[in-house]
Amino acid sequence: MESTVEKLSVIIADDHTLFINGLHMLLQGEPDIEVISIAANGKELLHSLHTKTPNLVLLDINMPGMNGFDVLKRIKDYYPKIKVIMLSTYNEEHLIEKAKAEGANGYLFKNAEKAELLQVMRSVAQGQLCFPCKQPVVNSMPNEPDPFLKQFQLTKRETELLQFIKQNFTNQQMADHLHLSIYTVETHRKNIMQKLNLKNPVELNRFIMQYNL
Repeated sequence: MESTVEKLSVIIADDHTLFINGLHMLLQGEPDIEVISIAANGKELLHSLHTKTPNLVLLDINMPGMNGFDVLKRIKDYYPKIKVIMLSTYNEEHLIEKAKAEGANGYLFKNAEKAELLQVMRSVAQGQLCFPCKQPVVNSMPNEPDPFLKQFQLTKRETELLQFIKQNFTNQQMADHLHLSIYTVETHRKNIMQKLNLKNPVELNRFIMQYNL
């Protein structure tokens, strides 16, 4: 007689339809995991919890109406046995620390690989806490702009972006880190190139290295 293994029951809460459907499909192939419900916002999730009790909730931080932290507090107040992993595009130390303080059991970036997602889910289900290691802090900008850069009349934001470009951040990574749209970052980059009279990213990188910015 075959023994049945109890599955890890999961509810996913996220307001981005493509993301939530993709995550649902990804988890469907795992024999030990069962997605019992999906929710497009915090209110839907809390409503689902009236009738369904999952082992684990994958909870987006940024949702309309009630944000992820508000929902997390409700879950921990009324359903303390449910494990919660916060999902976020932001690698921000203060958000990770807030998630810990509010009682989350884990914190995952939305660009995580499938293997990492599954490992964190299974570890949290077994009672472990799973949070990202603290990342090196990007040097904060000095109060006074670089004397050499003054002549080009770069804005404070443009000067800040130069530091990220120097560290090989992609446009998307800069957008996520600074809470900007990728369109805004691209516009800043174009303005930087124009002010420095440079034609392409290769020339920009060469400029940064040449003048040790």
